[in-house]
Amino acid sequence: MSAGKLARIGAVVVMASGGASLACPEEARADDYSELLDILKAKGSLTQGEYRGLLAHHMQHVREAASASSRATQYMPAQRHMAVPTSAHAQMRTAMGQPVQPPGQIDIGGGGMDPDYVLAQAQQAAANAQASAASAESTWLATQHSMGLGGGDSFVRMAKYEPGKGLTFKAGPININLSGFINGFYTYNSPAGGMPVAGGVSTGSSGFDSSALRNGLLPAGLILKLSTTQNGIDLAAVMGMYPGIDNAKNGAFNANTGGSPVGLGTAGIDFRQVYVTAGNKKWGTFKIGRDLGIFGGDAILDDATLLSVGSTGSNSAPGNTSLGRIGVGYVYADWIPQISYQSPTIKGFQGTIGILQPLDEFDFSGDDPNGTAYSAGSTQHSSPMIQGKVTYDFKIGGLSARIWASFLTQHQQDLMVSRTTTVHTALLEANGGIYNMTTSNTADVSVIPGEKHGVTAEAGEIGTKLTYGAAQFVGYYYRGSGLGTTGLFFDGVASNGRKRASEGYYVQMMYNFTKKFKLVGSYGVSNLYLAPGESDPDLVRRNESEVGAAYYKMTDWLNLVAEYAHTSSAAHGPYKESDNSASGGMILLF
Repeated sequence: MSAGKLARIGAVVVMASGGASLACPEEARADDYSELLDILKAKGSLTQGEYRGLLAHHMQHVREAASASSRATQYMPAQRHMAVPTSAHAQMRTAMGQPVQPPGQIDIGGGGMDPDYVLAQAQQAAANAQASAASAESTWLATQHSMGLGGGDSFVRMAKYEPGKGLTFKAGPININLSGFINGFYTYNSPAGGMPVAGGVSTGSSGFDSSALRNGLLPAGLILKLSTTQNGIDLAAVMGMYPGIDNAKNGAFNANTGGSPVGLGTAGIDFRQVYVTAGNKKWGTFKIGRDLGIFGGDAILDDATLLSVGSTGSNSAPGNTSLGRIGVGYVYADWIPQISYQSPTIKGFQGTIGILQPLDEFDFSGDDPNGTAYSAGSTQHSSPMIQGKVTYDFKIGGLSARIWASFLTQHQQDLMVSRTTTVHTALLEANGGIYNMTTSNTADVSVIPGEKHGVTAEAGEIGTKLTYGAAQFVGYYYRGSGLGTTGLFFDGVASNGRKRASEGYYVQMMYNFTKKFKLVGSYGVSNLYLAPGESDPDLVRRNESEVGAAYYKMTDWLNLVAEYAHTSSAAHGPYKESDNSASGGMILLF
């Protein structure tokens, strides 16, 4: 409020107060904000030191206002004037920095009043009001600063909570977001019988029912994200820790190796995400660090078993995660070190391209009856893996849709195979008998003796997600050469050094009967074909599963899940196996 307006308000107050008020004017005082400070202290917004400092600051202004008011009451006019001198007019126009119309002769209660006295009272009232306003403003600004409001950087405050987006705190220009999930399931797995299939994901040939308290396809997760904008660049740093509830066991797959249900064990911790991003909506975003791969990423993120169990994998000794639909509909995208670029969205289209840490070819299926690995392996990489993707999002009436397609390519060098050589030696004994001595030696040898043979693995995928009202459909297909099955480059190259072809797909339907209750049904297949010149009848040819699940959303955080899954594996020869599992539990997401 301007000083001129304050002066006019003060004059009106004085003139309307009557002769008695002017003879003994009410003491002007600053507004009392000590009660506000008491409330802020009680809520914990102010420390004891901040409270004392702000209260002392405020009370000083109150005392100054009271002292000024006391001095004004001592003023007594020396004489009565019928007119105001020109000098008084000038003083009134300039006293508060704004021109004010002089009141002239004022008659209140039948007698004339001294205009100088009225003017002085008006000016003093305006000054007191201004001091009170200044005190209130000073106290409020100090309180704002201490609470981190209005640009203050000394206090961390919480942003409005939005379900599903975690907890966000603001420390000056930096957003600190914490999100995560915890789940647990009771799973009963019943093998339906059959013979072991090399590289199969069914537990049918194990011969024993199993019960487990375990994680689902997701372990637990705690994700920290720091984000800010500097010089027009949006920056973010993400760290994601994913612990499991079951005992960990060292193995080829680290925290994802089958667990160890033995006393005195400890849970596994999987630090999957460590990356930074830099960019903006106009120029796109760069990412460097460890995150979910580009190829196969949409397939797993749209898989409904992400919130449940799906195919159990090892249920008698569960590790950090189940399989879900991994290996029975898609190849696991994995968490891979990468440098990638994601373009801005232009008319619904967006592209992503990246170079990623190259991964080895891996013999997942083991050894054949002769002691030779079914699949070749590699450890040499002179070039990175390259992955890319294009997505298109659009709406038609009530239909929302996404279509995506991506590719993968990587050169695998110096392919080796584990081979066991057995030598039988006939030794002549002293008594004239013959003793047959057998020696075995296992070593990694080149798939083609004398050559450092290599291949280029390639793969492509396409998928769509359609949402119409309460219904949702997901359809997905992939095909690869040297890609393998279940995991990236698992059994992708035969022991003779030739690439195997693979393909798979899954379809999924979801229907939300209410805002809280939904049913899901899905079916998926992964096929692995023999390489040219290969004959391995025990090697997996087909993994498939059917899954049905019910989800009930009790709160914004808590979801109850009940699920049934049937999983089967078939070899290129006569061997087959299958199993059934039932799971029930809950997942909390915040």
